[in-house]
Amino acid sequence: MTGWLPLMLELAMIPAIIGAINLLLLRAPRGYAPPGTLVSILIPARDEAANIATCLAAALASRGTAIEVLVMDDGSTDATAAIVAAIAATDPRVRLLAAPPLPPGWTGKVHACARLARAARGTHLLFIDADVRLAPDAAAAMAGHAVRRGLAMVTGVPRQEIRSLGEALTVPLISFLLVGYLPGGGRAFTRHPALAAACGQLVLVDRTAYVAAGGHTAVRGVLHDGLALARLMRTEGQWTEVVRGASLATCRMYPGFREAWLGFLKNAREGMATPIGLPIWTTVLAGAHLWPWFLLPAPQAMAALALGFALRAAVTLWAREPWWTVPLHPLTVAVALAIQWTALVRGALGLSAGWKGRAYPADRTA
Repeated sequence: MTGWLPLMLELAMIPAIIGAINLLLLRAPRGYAPPGTLVSILIPARDEAANIATCLAAALASRGTAIEVLVMDDGSTDATAAIVAAIAATDPRVRLLAAPPLPPGWTGKVHACARLARAARGTHLLFIDADVRLAPDAAAAMAGHAVRRGLAMVTGVPRQEIRSLGEALTVPLISFLLVGYLPGGGRAFTRHPALAAACGQLVLVDRTAYVAAGGHTAVRGVLHDGLALARLMRTEGQWTEVVRGASLATCRMYPGFREAWLGFLKNAREGMATPIGLPIWTTVLAGAHLWPWFLLPAPQAMAALALGFALRAAVTLWAREPWWTVPLHPLTVAVALAIQWTALVRGALGLSAGWKGRAYPADRTA
């Protein structure tokens, strides 16, 4: 095993270098949108009674640009629609829409987003999840950044609220992978689709560019809609960019481990969990963050672990996530790989991916 030590150190050094560069360059957008900008804040909602009122309150507190807020009730069985209707009755900026039955070949959120975009009036469309809380300046700053930089899409990872061990073992890897393992971190230094990135919780698009690329209709069968939309736009020759999202919004994705496991499992097959990609990702991640533990106290193993923890600590600070999650980093990597391998095996067995009462076949097309 000692012959692996140089490789382990290299596997830890590469993301540390990529991460250091990305942490310096990934900044939050600042400033306001130009006159005449209207940002349509678009919220697909399915059984979101626990979240929707707070989400709307934050969206309606937006400043620096004109806004409208559209909520698509996507077949909710709880009080989601009633809550939105009550708020809409007191604020003309809010509109409640009802999603028609899901057509064949579509996933639920993507269909709701496509319908929302069709009904929106804005120059820019800001898609958020119902568990996202926008900062007051977020809509204006993202739209202004898009206009100043000539971007078709601006996206970022909101500050993730993590309150349980189950969340700590899953959620932090979102920002860690973005910063440490994507050269450029999704910035608009290239339009190559392979280097695109996006977080579906917080995506702003220029309406004209979005329509020209085909919008959500062109990615109707995917579950990881933000990433698919970013790749689509880059394929169409448009610029997309990831910005630091911690100051733009907050989000608590899941209340615990079970929900987090199922949530990440449904998206895995559109990420790492492919027959070719996952063995490579397993080598890269386990080689840097797990295998060195078995070769302690070799100096190279200690150096590899130190680099991994240093990067995780820096990303945690950048993402404004809880410090107590940092010591859990090796377990977070192990859980992430377990989720990906579970998704790959389930896909090979033809088992469907499900979310909020809907099941999507393993062989669906993107």
